[in-house]
Amino acid sequence: MTRFRILETEAFEWPFTLRMPFRFGVITVTEGRQAVLRVRIRTADGREGWGVAAESLAAKWFDKDPALSDAQNVEQLRRALELACAASLAAEENTAFGHWADRYAPHVAACSAEALNPLIASFGASLLDRAALDALLRIEGLSFAEGMRANLGAMAPHAVAPDLAGFDFDALLARIHPSRRIAARHTVGLVDPIVAADQSTRVDDGLPETLEEVVASYRHGWWKLKVAGDIAADVDRLCRIASVLDRLHGYHASLDGNEQYADAEGALALWRAMEAEPRLARLRASILHIEQPVKRARALETGMSALAAARPVIIDESDGDLGAFVAAKALGYAGVSSKACKGIWRSFVNHARCAAWNADGGRFFLSGEDLTTLAGLSVQQDLALVAALGLTHVERNGHHFVDGFNGRPMMEAARFQAAHPDLYGPGSRLTIREGMLEIGSVVDAPGIGAAALPDFVAMEVMPRAIWTDFAPRRSAAPVQPSA
Repeated sequence: MTRFRILETEAFEWPFTLRMPFRFGVITVTEGRQAVLRVRIRTADGREGWGVAAESLAAKWFDKDPALSDAQNVEQLRRALELACAASLAAEENTAFGHWADRYAPHVAACSAEALNPLIASFGASLLDRAALDALLRIEGLSFAEGMRANLGAMAPHAVAPDLAGFDFDALLARIHPSRRIAARHTVGLVDPIVAADQSTRVDDGLPETLEEVVASYRHGWWKLKVAGDIAADVDRLCRIASVLDRLHGYHASLDGNEQYADAEGALALWRAMEAEPRLARLRASILHIEQPVKRARALETGMSALAAARPVIIDESDGDLGAFVAAKALGYAGVSSKACKGIWRSFVNHARCAAWNADGGRFFLSGEDLTTLAGLSVQQDLALVAALGLTHVERNGHHFVDGFNGRPMMEAARFQAAHPDLYGPGSRLTIREGMLEIGSVVDAPGIGAAALPDFVAMEVMPRAIWTDFAPRRSAAPVQPSA
């Protein structure tokens, strides 16, 4: 057990452009920004070191209120990070898990006072906690899997998760033996071209563009299919997707409802329509679970037993408060998404819940989800997380919509490619062969998944958040960048 204090935080951003538009839920994305946070810690015995975390500032996922602009969504995330950093700088010495667990409720409350929901709050905390743990692991010279297996962060029963009182975290973590390869589950977005005839123009940058080309290039065995809440249109599009995927020898898929249905009955109606369509027989048989079909406002108020009888259902956007998975279980949900942007410690709390419930005869699971992880720190940290959780496949899509390290300096890309030659190939692009990612260098890297660091000089200092729409600014100290 190593205790430390957080001494300093530095927050940066950089812009990126998508090579093709991507639509999920209520938004079509063509560009974005990534947040990068550096944290300096000092251990109880006087050792100091820096850690880093990176995550996209994704609009219209953490808060899908149509009254808010995309720019306002970004301000929400910046503000949550400011609040998390201010609280951490004022905190006493603690363990890595203790910093998160002791700060969780006050941070959610501070965010709530400024009309920032728990999912937004988790974004700010996730970057801070990940960067702090990365620093601790680098000081100790340990990889993420090694550190978690030894319970370096001192994960233990805590009031933050009262349902896990008495749980043996040491035993759970001791079983961590991450695979050195993992299947990439490719997401088919709502406006993604299926065949060449769907395109009016082409990017022609050497990367696949249509679903047909993705199949030919990467040969994925795992797919994630998004639906839009219009049953007739969804069935028609799924038939077009099936006409391509059914050419594969075998495949697995998940169905992402993206909060497009008002209730479970609406999502069940889609499933019944799929059952009635002969062209979807093989695709339907491939679907292993259904993700967040119901809008989050009602998702934890309506039972899932009827839909769950067809396929297991998981929560994603509804995983706001830390107790959401417990509430979802009581309604018939079987799983919850793991995303680094929601927090590493949250993923392991939910992992522990699955272990506890399954020991009593349940069949609960975590699913690796995140389509906004970009080349470098972001994708590698999430890969280190899902590998340590023992997952065999994970949603990956950033490599399809952002060309390698596009937007970053060439030398940064070269450093990451040299440090992780199994993960990146020509052009510093993610290498996917037969649908698989080789992640041995990620698993072995000191810290959380990355043996190289980004070029901080080639980034912008994160501006102070302007978040005055629903609540006045509070007096919490901002993230303080340094030279």
